Amino acid sequence: MIELPEPVRLRARDLAVVGLDGLRGRPLRAVLSALGIAIGVAAMVGLVGLSTVSKAGLMKEIDRLGTNLLTVSPGTSLLGQTSTLPGGAEGRVSRIPGVTGVSSVGLVRDVTVRRNDRINSAVTNGIAVQAARTDLLGALSGSVRSGTFLNEANGRYPAVVLGSVAADRLGIDRAGRHVYLAGRWVQVVGILDTVELAPEIDRSAMIGWTYAESIGFNGYATTLYERSTDATVQSVYDVLGFTVNPEHPEEVRISRPSDALTTQAAANRVFDALFLGLGAVAMLAGGVGIANIMVISVLERRQEIGLRRSLGATRGQIRIQFLTESVTLSALGGAAGVAIGLAVCLGYAADRGWPFALPGGAIVVATLATLAIGALAGLYPARRASRLTPTEALAST
Repeated sequence: MIELPEPVRLRARDLAVVGLDGLRGRPLRAVLSALGIAIGVAAMVGLVGLSTVSKAGLMKEIDRLGTNLLTVSPGTSLLGQTSTLPGGAEGRVSRIPGVTGVSSVGLVRDVTVRRNDRINSAVTNGIAVQAARTDLLGALSGSVRSGTFLNEANGRYPAVVLGSVAADRLGIDRAGRHVYLAGRWVQVVGILDTVELAPEIDRSAMIGWTYAESIGFNGYATTLYERSTDATVQSVYDVLGFTVNPEHPEEVRISRPSDALTTQAAANRVFDALFLGLGAVAMLAGGVGIANIMVISVLERRQEIGLRRSLGATRGQIRIQFLTESVTLSALGGAAGVAIGLAVCLGYAADRGWPFALPGGAIVVATLATLAIGALAGLYPARRASRLTPTEALAST
């Protein structure tokens, strides 16, 4: 009996060479096929990366601003009327354990600021005026862009400090200018930088508490700002309403401005799953394109398959050859997609001035999905190619 020689086993390097030869023979087709996978991976990595960068930027902003600021404002009574904050609330709040700073502002009703005395009240309502305590800037961790803030000296006289938005609307770019307030010209002694956690301050014009009382201010605070240590924020929150208004704590509205940023960061995490799903759909479409190309490749290369089978190549070797080609094609597209997605994330982070956060989960998922799609896309064409006998393959040429 004649013993047939054992089939030659292709080494991993040989399989890679054979698979790449199939791609090099049709470069344009390979590029277009890989493009579908690249778009899907780029979409997945890019979208999740943008969400990750945004979340990192928000967390950096939260760390910078702090989560220990609480604001207190009047709520409504049982009859639906707007209540007021009782006098002396600041002193009571300052005695709560853990409180590090308290300040307040009070709306001066029926008083506005205008650029000049020629503007008709029917054209614009003007900028709202608030009486401010001299320690307001410290409680808000704010800063002055130009000039100085209110103090014991200028707070007694006609002097105004503008929030950043109010200054822009009035066309005031530096301290020393004058605006029209309560029927007289008042000097702008300061302009504030943006106060991220108190946007109402950005839109206001602030005058000293003493001067405000001389032009009709009733002396009641409309917003109270409280700072505490990070460890005591919750305990202060729990007793703040009872401290501000012991008789009617239910008529006090308490909020933490940083919660809006925290909620936004949490919303980004929800969108991560949606972005992964969109990328997966795009990758699936790319995988269908690769499967289609591989089927066409098998039909076009029947002569090659027949020749290799006649020279001793086994069904398994033919199957592995086409699987290698499919996986390689998918992997190349995946690598290009990851590079594009990361470049988009890096550019976005640099443009916003945020820290670059690597979307590690998206990269791992995209890599594994790319290899799996490449294998699945090439499975049927590879099996079809391996089932061709040498006579069938050569006879069809």
